[in-house]
Amino acid sequence: MTPITEVEGRRVALSNLDKVLYPATGFTKGEVLHYYATTAEVLLPHLRDRPVSFLRYPDGPEGQVFFTKNVPPGTPDWVTTAEVPRSEGPARMVLVQDLASLMWAANLVTEFHTPQWVIGAPGLADRLVFDLDPGAPATVVECCEVAVWLRERLAADGIEAYVKTSGAKGLHVLAGLTPVSSERAVEYAKALAVAAEADLPHLVVHRMTRSLRAGKVFVDWSQNAARKTTAAPYTLRARAAECVSAPVTWAEVSTCRDPDQLTFMARELEVRLLEYGDLLEPLLDAGRAGTLP
Repeated sequence: MTPITEVEGRRVALSNLDKVLYPATGFTKGEVLHYYATTAEVLLPHLRDRPVSFLRYPDGPEGQVFFTKNVPPGTPDWVTTAEVPRSEGPARMVLVQDLASLMWAANLVTEFHTPQWVIGAPGLADRLVFDLDPGAPATVVECCEVAVWLRERLAADGIEAYVKTSGAKGLHVLAGLTPVSSERAVEYAKALAVAAEADLPHLVVHRMTRSLRAGKVFVDWSQNAARKTTAAPYTLRARAAECVSAPVTWAEVSTCRDPDQLTFMARELEVRLLEYGDLLEPLLDAGRAGTLP
C-alpha cells in the first residue's frame, strides 16, 4: 500500500521511500523527498508562477530518463496547471506553487526546469541566463574564469549577476531583468557570448558545434529563448550522485582551483543555507532587476 501523508491539508501519496535512487551513495527516494521538504522555503519562490518541465528518472539516473512538459497523467486536481502557448499549439503545464505540489512532484523523481518568464507574461523574459558548459579536459574551474568575465561585462551594462552550479559539470550565470521580449534577451546574450569568445579565444566558444568545445567553455546563450528551460536553483540532478544545482558566492567562484570545490550534494545544502541563506534571493526582487541596453 502506498503511504499517504498530509501536506498543508492535501493528501499526497509518497511511494517506494526505501528505493535507492543514487547507487553510488545509497541515497534513497525518502532522502530525496526529505531534501525537497527541507529546501522548500528557498526553492519554491524560484518555481512559483513558472511552468515546470520535469526531467524524470523514477528508477534513478541509470534507469530510464525522460522529459515531461505536459501535465502528467494522474496529477491531482488540486495541483495548479495553466495553458502555455507554444508554436505547435498550446499545452497545459504544471505550476509548483506550494509545498504540497512540490512534494507531489518530487515523488515523481524529477529535476525541475523552468523558463525565464512567468505564466502571466509568457515570452517576456524577467531573467537572463548563461549556461557555461565545459568541454573536457576543461572543467568548472575554467567555467569560473568565464563567469567572472560575464559578471564584469554585465556590470558594465548596469546588470548585477549571480551564479550557481549547474549540478552537472558547469555553472549558470543569472541576472534579473526588467521584462523584455525573449527575442531581445537572446540577442543580448548571444552578443555577450560572442564578445566573450573574442576576448577569451583560448577559453570560450559561443557556437553549439560540439567538435569546437574540446578544452573550452561553451557559453550557451540559447536558453533565453521562450521555448527553452534551465535547471531551477536547488533542483537535484540526474547524475551518478545526488548533486544539487546550488547557488554559490562570487568569492567561491573567483578562488576555485579544483572542480570538487564547487560540487555540492543534497546533504550539504542544509548547512549552506544556514550560512548563506538564498544567495539568489535578489533575483526575486523586481526592484533590483537590470535593464538591457
